[in-house]
Amino acid sequence: MGLEEKLPSGFLITNVEKLVNWSHHSSLWPATFGLACCAIEMMGTGAGRYDLARFGMEVFRASPRQADLMIVAGRVSQKMAPVLRQIYDQMPEPKWVLAMGVCASSGGMFNNYAIVQGVDHVVPVDMYLPGCPPRPEMLMDAILKLHEKIKQDPLGERRAEERRRQLPVSAYEKPAAAAVRHREEAEQAALPAAPPASPGSSVEPVGAVRA
Repeated sequence: MGLEEKLPSGFLITNVEKLVNWSHHSSLWPATFGLACCAIEMMGTGAGRYDLARFGMEVFRASPRQADLMIVAGRVSQKMAPVLRQIYDQMPEPKWVLAMGVCASSGGMFNNYAIVQGVDHVVPVDMYLPGCPPRPEMLMDAILKLHEKIKQDPLGERRAEERRRQLPVSAYEKPAAAAVRHREEAEQAALPAAPPASPGSSVEPVGAVRA
């Protein structure tokens, strides 16, 4: 690819977090999850005219266990919400959610008992895309903005704690997934807190040798 010609002396200095986030945002695999008319625009975005393959996203996965981006394309009914939550729970971490269109973002024109008024009542949303339906150019712009967000994502326990706070506790959660979440929260609460250091005391690392 000629990348080695751009690097001075063939060396590149970075940290693990930036390298991992670069690999994440450069190879997002969306889940095949179209719900309404927005799905037609999503299909058009993946076709040859717009070509999502430029961003490493041409592989729409039929299995949630092989996907890390859920594009909720269309309105979410009350009957579909538990299915959507189950698919989200089956996706491996790290994972992201893009609400495509005004219906997925806020219920849109369907302000009634049958439609969930925003998919963020079911799963945490990382990027909202307005429009009815949004054009493929708008979806690509939202994906690129999501790439920038992924570049700043924390890793490890910090990310897990952040996602745990964002996850909505809703009636759409499956009992098995709720049991796992409750167990994780109980284990987190049972961890002993570090004792506060007394004023004026100096804490030395274990094994330190005083000069």
